[in-house]
Amino acid sequence: MSDFEHALKDAKRLAGTAQGQQLAALLQQLGGTDLQQAMDRAAAGDFSAAQEALTKLMKDPRARTILKQLGGNHGA
Repeated sequence: MSDFEHALKDAKRLAGTAQGQQLAALLQQLGGTDLQQAMDRAAAGDFSAAQEALTKLMKDPRARTILKQLGGNHGA
């Protein structure tokens, strides 16, 4: 299985969790359109906007809490 396939599998698993849904809602709240544009640019090879969007996300204490919870559930 390729790295992309592993990432896609992990993303699908994450999306099905309560924390994943909380994180998705928070992403929308923090600027879903900006994030989508950043991901589109990353898909085209420009990762700077995606890095900026993720940096902004990581500054939010709610996102850090959710990600910490997800980290504790990794592989469960």
